[in-house]
Amino acid sequence: MRITNNMLINNMLSNLGTNLNRVSKNQSQLATGKKINLPSDDPIVASRALKLRTDVAEIKQFKRNVEDATSWMEISETTLEQIGEVIHRAKELAVQASNGTNTPEDMEKTKLEVEQLKIQMTHLANTTYSGRYIFSGFKTDKPLMDEDGIFQMDIENGEQIFYEVGIGDDININVTGSDVFNSENKGISGEKSSLIQVFDDFIAALESGDESNVEQLLGRIENESDNVLRVRAGVGARMNRLELTANRLDDDNINFTKLMSKNEDVDIAEAIMNLMNELNVYNSSLAVGAKVIQPSLVDFLT
Repeated sequence: MRITNNMLINNMLSNLGTNLNRVSKNQSQLATGKKINLPSDDPIVASRALKLRTDVAEIKQFKRNVEDATSWMEISETTLEQIGEVIHRAKELAVQASNGTNTPEDMEKTKLEVEQLKIQMTHLANTTYSGRYIFSGFKTDKPLMDEDGIFQMDIENGEQIFYEVGIGDDININVTGSDVFNSENKGISGEKSSLIQVFDDFIAALESGDESNVEQLLGRIENESDNVLRVRAGVGARMNRLELTANRLDDDNINFTKLMSKNEDVDIAEAIMNLMNELNVYNSSLAVGAKVIQPSLVDFLT
């Protein structure tokens, strides 16, 4: 086959284009800091990158779920603590009112404070987080009870709200009002909370000046206090689990981010060396290509 000048020039241009593409690829790696810019650059790296990015995105979502769950449970724990303080104060007043040394005026003053404690208790029962009533089970858009302590809905302990904090790892974040405010662990619409009933009976005993009845209420107040402590213990245990989960997710996020970086990020030193090498090859191609175009008769015309 006869090799013509045009064939040499076309081959030269094709090789120059190939070398220039390699230079461009290395320049892009340095500019972006990534090994690939298109899946076609390296399908295996691209496939692994998609999987790792998905894993990192899942971990970040789980972390957001843990943060939201922790905030909800912190509100619940704080509210339960305040409920316990109200009950503790009611117990102190009951002990004071049953010691046999109170005048009718003292009983009246105690009654006024217990009435305020009852109001505070109903307000705590309707505590909200981000506009959601934390003790209302699934019906988070409705208050648990009215100011008389009457449940505004049917609610049972089975109404648990779960947050997904890991693959196959769910955690119950809520406490039902029936568990906290009703010793029978069941709230029925139209019925009064057993905890609020204790306050009503306390107020009635103070109005009648019946110190023996007040003394009998101490046992019921103690039972309600124990119940709230039991619920708080459960919340505390779940908060500890959330803290451990958050620590694990932080570690996973660091590890998967490192893997993603190793898979995608370019070695700057290596990329610079490769770029300089490709530039040398390209410049050499240009120099060699200049010799491919042989002098013609025109070069000798003066």
